[in-house]
Amino acid sequence: MDKSITLPPDEIFRNLENAKRFAIDIGGSLTKLAYYSTVQHKVAKVRSFDHTTKEATGDNLYEISVQEEVTARLHFIKFENAYIETCLDFVKDHLVNTETKVIKATGGGAHKFKELIERKLGLKVDKEDEMTCLIKGCNFVLRNIPHEAFVYAKHADSEFRFQTTQPDIFPYLLVNIGSGVSIVKVESEDKFERIGGSSIGGGTFWGLGALLTKTKRFDELLQLASKGQHTSVDMLVKDIYGGSYGSLGLTGDLIASSFGKSATADKEFSKEDMAKSLLHMISNDIGQLACLYAKLHNLSRVYFGGFFIRGHPVTMHTITYSINFFTKGEVQALFLRHEGYLGAIGAFLKGAEEDNPNQYSWGENYAGSSGLMSVSPDMNPMQRARSGTFDMLEMDRLEGKLVNLPLLQDASSYIPDTVDLTEDAHAREYWLYCFEEALDGVVKRAVASQPDMPEAAERAEKFRQKYRHKLQTLRHQPFAYGSLTVRSLLDTREHCLNEFNFPDPYSKIKQRENDMALKYYQKAVKCLDELSWEERQYALVRVELMDVICPVSSLVDCLLCSAGRPWLVDSYDQWFERLKGPPHKCAMFFVDNSGVDIILGVMPFVRELLSRGTEVVLASNSGPALNDVTNGELQILTESIAAMDPVIQAGLREDRLTLVQSGSSSPCLDLSRLDKVLAMVVRERKTDLVIIEGMGRAIHTNYYAMLRCESLKMAVIKNSWLADRLGGKLFSVVFKYEVPAPSQHSAALTPS
Repeated sequence: MDKSITLPPDEIFRNLENAKRFAIDIGGSLTKLAYYSTVQHKVAKVRSFDHTTKEATGDNLYEISVQEEVTARLHFIKFENAYIETCLDFVKDHLVNTETKVIKATGGGAHKFKELIERKLGLKVDKEDEMTCLIKGCNFVLRNIPHEAFVYAKHADSEFRFQTTQPDIFPYLLVNIGSGVSIVKVESEDKFERIGGSSIGGGTFWGLGALLTKTKRFDELLQLASKGQHTSVDMLVKDIYGGSYGSLGLTGDLIASSFGKSATADKEFSKEDMAKSLLHMISNDIGQLACLYAKLHNLSRVYFGGFFIRGHPVTMHTITYSINFFTKGEVQALFLRHEGYLGAIGAFLKGAEEDNPNQYSWGENYAGSSGLMSVSPDMNPMQRARSGTFDMLEMDRLEGKLVNLPLLQDASSYIPDTVDLTEDAHAREYWLYCFEEALDGVVKRAVASQPDMPEAAERAEKFRQKYRHKLQTLRHQPFAYGSLTVRSLLDTREHCLNEFNFPDPYSKIKQRENDMALKYYQKAVKCLDELSWEERQYALVRVELMDVICPVSSLVDCLLCSAGRPWLVDSYDQWFERLKGPPHKCAMFFVDNSGVDIILGVMPFVRELLSRGTEVVLASNSGPALNDVTNGELQILTESIAAMDPVIQAGLREDRLTLVQSGSSSPCLDLSRLDKVLAMVVRERKTDLVIIEGMGRAIHTNYYAMLRCESLKMAVIKNSWLADRLGGKLFSVVFKYEVPAPSQHSAALTPS
């Protein structure tokens, strides 16, 4: 077999020169390599000018500098065992200054290839328990990768239905189907127990299948099964009783005896039919076992993994059917997007315990990950071909720990995104087209953001090619990275921009808009202060929804203009009545754009809340995304506004106005993955009002989010297709004020 690496090595084994630690999981046919590296990339930093010195230039409030920063990244690569020698040679040739002398190894092949690994890499192989590694890896992906788990539905519009990330992943049942079957109850990070199993597993299917069909390759056997008709081999209930067996609740097309017809029928059976019958027999047996153990231990979450699964639709369908039949839908068969990497991840974690990897949150890097690839083999067999190719998963370490917003009404059922493009084909095609059409503009903006770097155009072209390729992949495999949403399309674009060192293409645009808007701040506030209380409350909402600077002479008329009401979603009257009541204790404000939005929209609103006696927490992005204001920029802007506004100044001085980072670097907002410090502030300040503004945060995401406190969602719809979808027109206004039930409201006032 040709052992050459068929993909460009620099695209597969990335950042090897900075690799610190390795782990390897060798199975019967696939090897999974894990390594930790440090990645040097550019970040845009803002620094305030001291306008009392000669350092300041012109009217700019702050300067932007692009700096090098080092972050941690996990790399996982999956390839066929036939390539192991070539891959190890490549790794050895590119390892520089590695700090480790030991490589953690797990899997059945760890013993078989031990000498080869030690000889090739010059490292000592430290073998780890396979099941321990599997559980550690499973816990890690369930905690860190949203939409890791999915239900497989063969005949649905979307094959994959991804599950929301659970705040508490324990307890669960892991059914690992390798050569045999191990059934493991997992109760905590370090507490798990093998509670059962079976000798009838993947090896049985492979072995008996080889005897019956003379087919030696596992994937070829599944290919045969996908084309077969088991009913010509299996004896059904109707074959015995002429129909269903009503008194026992057995339908006529139920299998009464696997391979039952082969004993009496005087004919040859096709390889396809025998393979299909065998697959059903083993899947049904495993499904029934899993159901019995799940009921015995009162567990509702059952994950299936092992080489028998490996993302094969035929296998997932038969397992799912079996589970649904035996539990009458009470238990779902759950599968994992990165099931093949669990052992390698666990082995790596065993070797990295001194670095406390679990004290951080990690995020999947869409730019460096292959994504899930699964369509029915009979529909497109070439798409499942693995020969000579490599799968990759990359995960970046985030600055801290990400947690749920404590005020979510039900964190386990919270779904950030308003539309699932995986299931909505019409919406998917529209948004993929939009992102493709916008690509030229993004490339131009990226180049313009780095005028002093002559190689920027070349990097921007590489970005274009990579992101376009991602969009093409998502058109054919919308499920590649979990549920496809506008948020994931935006995040993938940000990841690809960062990949080619464009950390903040909007930085100079944001700087100009911030400097311009600051010049109007005092005049805008003066106009608002001259209004009556009732007029001012409405004007504050209007200015929050404005996205352009009006001439000051007509500002009041503009703010008080009620044209367009009732808005598309209009709860202003309820909000106004609420303002007549007692002030809120603390408002958490998730802010959006730089420039007019934050300076002339949010800040006057904040000023009014502070004047009412409400504490305010401003939550902004930790890192850049489009033209959204970042925490670093907001710190400088707030200090500048405080210098000319006594109300804002007093809020900061008295600790009634606080700025926190959200933990996000996305134009959208996932309330289940927020910075731990933000969650702590929410509890400590007894937050009883959450304000979410902007189309990305309040419409693309969180439009249906239910909170345990009052919430206000404000946005102007700047996309005609989306406006039409929601029943409005371009520039329709969404002003959504929601109040939870009294018991939920009171619960939000006390720390949990």
